[in-house]
Amino acid sequence: MSHGLAIFVATALVACNGEGATETADVNLLETAQTRAVSIDDPIEPIPLRVEVDARKRALGERLFRDPILSPDGAVACTTCHDLANGGDDGRTKSDIVGRTPALVNTPSIFNAAFNFRLHWGGGYDELAAQLKVPIESPRVMATSFDEVLSRLRTRPDYRDAFAGIYPEGITQRSFTDAIVEFERSLVTPNAAFDRWLRGEADALTEREKEGYSIFKSHGCISCHQGVNVGGNMFQKLGVMREFFEERGTVTEADLGRYNVTKRDEDRHVFRVPSLRNVAVTGPYFHDGSAETLEEAVQIMSVYQLGRPLDDDQVDAIVAFLRTLTGRYEGGTRP
Repeated sequence: MSHGLAIFVATALVACNGEGATETADVNLLETAQTRAVSIDDPIEPIPLRVEVDARKRALGERLFRDPILSPDGAVACTTCHDLANGGDDGRTKSDIVGRTPALVNTPSIFNAAFNFRLHWGGGYDELAAQLKVPIESPRVMATSFDEVLSRLRTRPDYRDAFAGIYPEGITQRSFTDAIVEFERSLVTPNAAFDRWLRGEADALTEREKEGYSIFKSHGCISCHQGVNVGGNMFQKLGVMREFFEERGTVTEADLGRYNVTKRDEDRHVFRVPSLRNVAVTGPYFHDGSAETLEEAVQIMSVYQLGRPLDDDQVDAIVAFLRTLTGRYEGGTRP
């Protein structure tokens, strides 16, 4: 499932503190007479306009995130699967990196991942730092180890100097992880049209988009997709009202979802509910990438999760609303 994207209309404010520079991404929306406070009754919260990170750690983390030195053959970087210019994922049904074992699941977007209560489809990790070992060690991604990564970095004078200037211990697993996580924390996409509407810009949404949000709520989609990430904050079975996997056929290990983490029967086919942030630009959809279009994904959810099929006009309206969840990332343009 993929979700993410485009420019922080932001001003970088740099100040010094005890550890180093702190960079605050300030979207700098001017409050006007037309701007109202976010309604405390709305189940969706806007993405924060300001994110405070250590500027030097963030810059180092971005270098590491983009550098294929992390892989032993120099062919794979974090951006191979998490393309920051295209939604924060790879746009594939499942990643199939040359020279690697094919992936079992669709790559989730890295954008706004810091807001998820658990990470990965099965929710096996509760923080960015803990999950970093998966792409490093997996034969489907980097196919290496922390020791090998650190050894390669230590051969580079530029990296030795960069780490030494921030971390007294130099290049270690802790400092490496800390830098990448600091960068990942900055990968947020505020200022979506829907967020601007929540903050009081009455004309940020069209009537059709507002209609779509109304249907989204009244039809029950909101029961799993709410909060700051419009999802990403709970687990749910795929196929609540109708057997999804029985009808799709050929159940794989990846289809077991959270069961692979807990080994509890009640967790079979249970997944972390995906965020809908930037969903319009992060297809294909679901853990198996089986829905090619957003319209298809919406209709499948209405049938298998809610047991209430939507007509074409309702699907069109909901999709119009979902497109308003595309935010802006500091580093580039809309895809």
